[in-house]
Amino acid sequence: MVTAEVASLIRRRYREGISIRAVARELGVSKNTVQRQLPPGERRSAVDAARQRHKNQPETPEERQLRLEVVRLYRSGMSGAEVASALGITTSIVWSRLPQQLRRSRSDTAALAGRRVADRLPEREIVQRYAAGESLTALGQLYGVHSSTIRRRIPQDVIRARGRVSPAQRRGPRDLPTEEIRQRYRKGESAYILAKAFVVSQTTIRLRIPDDQWRSHSPRKPAAPPQPQPARRTPARRTKLGLSATQILTRYQAGESATSIARAAGVSCKTIIRLIPDEERRTSEQAHRVNRPAPDLTGDDIRLRRAQGQTVREIAAATGVSPKTVRNRQREHSAER
Repeated sequence: MVTAEVASLIRRRYREGISIRAVARELGVSKNTVQRQLPPGERRSAVDAARQRHKNQPETPEERQLRLEVVRLYRSGMSGAEVASALGITTSIVWSRLPQQLRRSRSDTAALAGRRVADRLPEREIVQRYAAGESLTALGQLYGVHSSTIRRRIPQDVIRARGRVSPAQRRGPRDLPTEEIRQRYRKGESAYILAKAFVVSQTTIRLRIPDDQWRSHSPRKPAAPPQPQPARRTPARRTKLGLSATQILTRYQAGESATSIARAAGVSCKTIIRLIPDEERRTSEQAHRVNRPAPDLTGDDIRLRRAQGQTVREIAAATGVSPKTVRNRQREHSAER
């Protein structure tokens, strides 16, 4: 029987991170006794227990030196990947050695990386090149940063107004050799070729060409309206019957089905039905009786055969009907009696 003092000690030691086996050895009880004294909600899972065992292992001097070096490099501003590259280890080892409270968020990491890149920029050289006429975008592409980063490195009195560039950088329609463009255009070069040669748009080339010299596209001839074609009447295809209308009617009145007559005449069943007068056509029930004539099998015959010991299937096989028909006839005969 475990006393209340021992049970309280078991729970306290377990909450401190000691494993169940270690608590059992320390107090001289079994592991089952320790487990029974622990609330179910406080028991660690297998993964958490493995992590706790790893934390409880004593740290060697080499591991302690590695942990301190990882923390020092990370605090100096290096990223996890840079720390791993400097120490020759993996990033997972770096993160396992860093305490949770020391880890930087993604936004802090990005801001720190931006400040480190910006601190390496040669500000004096950037100001000189900008004053010489280079744009913020070109300088940003040259140094691998955003144009706003370059903008923050330039004094306010040096910043040019938007759209104003140096004469060396200025390129526009006013610098185009208009006479050369006109001469080359008269010789047969197109506006597309000239625009590509002078790195301008075709509209800019068009503005340098007089209207009387501009070669416009020849107007296309309007397409002739389509002439109405006379409607062609497709002659109705007449089906050649293998039987005459009289033969069809005679065979139908004799009790042959429309499907059988159509098969003999080489046409569809609907064609045969259209050739039969309305008053001669059979109803669906009549057609069912004609197409599937019932044999001369009465209820008395079935009763007699059953008395002789024949089964329903044997009677059906002997008379050429299905067992269901035999049962229906037998049921009808019993109802009539």
